[in-house]
Amino acid sequence: MESLSKRIQAANALLAPYAVPHEGLLGRVYPEPEDDTRFPFQRDRDRIIHTQAFRRLKGKTQVFVAGTHDHVRTRLTHTMEVAQISRDIARSLGLNEDLAEAIALSHDLGHPPFGHSGEEALDQWMKNHGGSFEHNEQSHRVVTVLAEHSTLFPGLNLNQEILEGILKHKTPHDPGVAESRGSPLRQPTLEAQIVNLSDEIAYTGHDCEDGIRAGLFTQADIMAIPLAEQAFSIAMPRGTSLRGAIIHILVTDLLKTTETLITDQSVHSLEDVLRCAAPLAQFSVSLKKELSALRDFLWNRMYLHPDVLKCSHEGQMILSQLCEQYLIKPPSKVRELQQRTVSALEEAVKDYVAGMTDKYAADQLHRA
Repeated sequence: MESLSKRIQAANALLAPYAVPHEGLLGRVYPEPEDDTRFPFQRDRDRIIHTQAFRRLKGKTQVFVAGTHDHVRTRLTHTMEVAQISRDIARSLGLNEDLAEAIALSHDLGHPPFGHSGEEALDQWMKNHGGSFEHNEQSHRVVTVLAEHSTLFPGLNLNQEILEGILKHKTPHDPGVAESRGSPLRQPTLEAQIVNLSDEIAYTGHDCEDGIRAGLFTQADIMAIPLAEQAFSIAMPRGTSLRGAIIHILVTDLLKTTETLITDQSVHSLEDVLRCAAPLAQFSVSLKKELSALRDFLWNRMYLHPDVLKCSHEGQMILSQLCEQYLIKPPSKVRELQQRTVSALEEAVKDYVAGMTDKYAADQLHRA
């Protein structure tokens, strides 16, 4: 069998000059021998997939309470969709597919139960105790501290390109993402940039589909939005889904716009990418406006729907009450977590509750 170094060299020859090479450039925090068969970012991907935090994503929802509808996306299915879209875009642009996939698979590991409302509840609780909660920071904490892989180091010891991609992950759903742990004066790698937009592409497509299936709005309602109308005009003759057509429109526009920006800004190296004044992976100006109109529709008709708000409020109450109860009377798992991570009790409570699934959190409150 050809040596790993030769395989990496051959694979690097297929990458664009501004892609991250397969061996990585920043390395791991804790030096360790590399694998005999897998590329470094492939190895990182496997470590992420085999964590308990990744498996628990199947019990976490973004908008709905788990079990409301059999076909509503969970954090796990959403993560898989983001990874698939990221790989496709990376391949088209000559980027490092393995790195993009690893960032995508880890980007939601820090999300708490009950979606964004759960994040708001934990953030408020932590602020009441002198801290804060932000899911990108928590995802970083999962892979660097909380996840267990080896007794020789904490966390997963992932390559630092992945860690930076997690910290710099930002979508329109994430206002005010803190970048203090990254390098705010430098852009993320293009691999990280396309994961950001793949996340937006994935949830825009499935929010449209989930909203109709859940009866929050009708096909006729969303057809009033130009981007959705365009998607239907593509989907109808093909007999395919609205979701697929929206993803097709967004990916096609992203590829064209990004390739144009790379050419216009004379980007010829990874350093050129990092030094750019703004991200290179972007949608066109016209599509941004259409996408904004669709997001506004989904926000008003879906996220602000009374049924969704009711579930969100219930989820917030569950997490707030759990945190208070665990602070007063910490269960053994919280004490063990506090000792293992050498953390304050409030931090251990936050870590424990953030890792729960929707159902487990609700069950624990009822048992308390």
